[in-house]
Amino acid sequence: MKISFASERPAGAYALALPVWSEDMVTDRLAGLDPGARAVAARAAEAQRFEREAASIAETFVAEGEGARRLLLVGLGDRRQDEGVLDKVGGALTGRLLTSGETRLVIDLTGLGLDGEAAARIGLGAAARSWRFDRYRTKLSKKQKPTLEEVVIVGGGDTGSAWDERAALLDGLSFTRELVTEPANILYPESFVERCRERLEPLGVEFEVLDEEQMRSLGMGALLGVAQGSVRPPRLLAMRWNGAASPHSKPVVLIGKGITFDTGGISIKPALGMEAMKWDMGGAGAVAGAMAALAGRKAKANIVAVCALAENMPDGNAQRPGDVVTSMSGQTIEVINTDAEGRLVLCDAMTWAQRQYKPEVIVDLATLTGAMIISLGHEYAGIFSNDDGLAGQLVAAGAASGDKLWRMPLGDPYDKLIDSPIADMKNVGPREAGSITAAVFLQRFVETGVKWAHLDIAGMAWADKASNLYDKGATGYGVALLDRFIAANYES
Repeated sequence: MKISFASERPAGAYALALPVWSEDMVTDRLAGLDPGARAVAARAAEAQRFEREAASIAETFVAEGEGARRLLLVGLGDRRQDEGVLDKVGGALTGRLLTSGETRLVIDLTGLGLDGEAAARIGLGAAARSWRFDRYRTKLSKKQKPTLEEVVIVGGGDTGSAWDERAALLDGLSFTRELVTEPANILYPESFVERCRERLEPLGVEFEVLDEEQMRSLGMGALLGVAQGSVRPPRLLAMRWNGAASPHSKPVVLIGKGITFDTGGISIKPALGMEAMKWDMGGAGAVAGAMAALAGRKAKANIVAVCALAENMPDGNAQRPGDVVTSMSGQTIEVINTDAEGRLVLCDAMTWAQRQYKPEVIVDLATLTGAMIISLGHEYAGIFSNDDGLAGQLVAAGAASGDKLWRMPLGDPYDKLIDSPIADMKNVGPREAGSITAAVFLQRFVETGVKWAHLDIAGMAWADKASNLYDKGATGYGVALLDRFIAANYES
């Protein structure tokens, strides 16, 4: 979708959206209409119980010349709300009009006191909500096909570099959604790597890829144990962006769980809903999309994104419950449940990244536990961290970006729950505190002096219903969060 900015409304046919603050009078925002149209629009808003809540919409048609124009009043809420409201306003309008038959939308901000930054945020939301994945749909009816092609935002002033940065973020967001949505017969470890190369190498991102033999020589028994049941060989993908003033400054390392399909292995999942497990690589998808956003806007920071890529399948060669594997760190793991595979691929990726890059900060993202959804639903991802400062930075970035985080506990009482009688640890604890015991498992692989945060995004990578910023399906969660986190704390 094309997003453009203008100082005044264009001529021609288009739908018109007028945002309204909660403390403003609707009739004041309609002052530019003729008296008859203003009366119709005001009555329509009242009939629809439009109270100017953030992203709420009242829609009608008003006479204009010899024709009629679609008019939408959209609420901004009160002026004290967080900045993420503006993204939702743009997205709500696109969601309403995407398949409406309208091809052009004008959003008029004149007189609202909003600047170019605000206009860019509205544009971001509008474009983000327009993303669809129709690649394999060959029989869409006319009413199902998108019609909205352009959004023009009027009266926000000069966006400066704000829109260029949002455009890069949109590119990363779209890339993550594409990766997460692709079926597992199309996207598997090898093809994931190639997709990333095609998208990111032209932006200047450097690549390193470890194959199965290289991982075996490094002792990555935990990651390889997960992959051994699949005919698709695993890969460890590292993508590096050097944007800091000093190319030798230590990078921030982002690590993503990349299980391109998860049957559960021998501890097989129920058949109902298993098709959704194509998005179990949502963490890897998020860090890949974040790299696209960061490189796309030439972020002034050094960042490495590591994706631990494998399929978890129930082959005759698959890992069994009760097997003991040796991780790259040398620690041994009793595999109690083969469906707790994400932590196994992550622990070897963490060890490799720490030895390879000597980072001071690691952030991992993973669709790790169903227990996280039980705890937080689909409103927040959980964050676990060994450093209060790092946790605070990530929570703040989540609040600013709309990718919300809620901090969860760690501690010795939880750590003891994964002690094994025959190995250094088990890969699962008891039924209770499942997301916490998964986090303390990963913490055992964090080296001394490294600040680490684990984001369990199981409830956020995929949505069964549409929102103001995405349709049903892949949400792109984590891209905006990581982009904001780097911008606010690590760019020189």
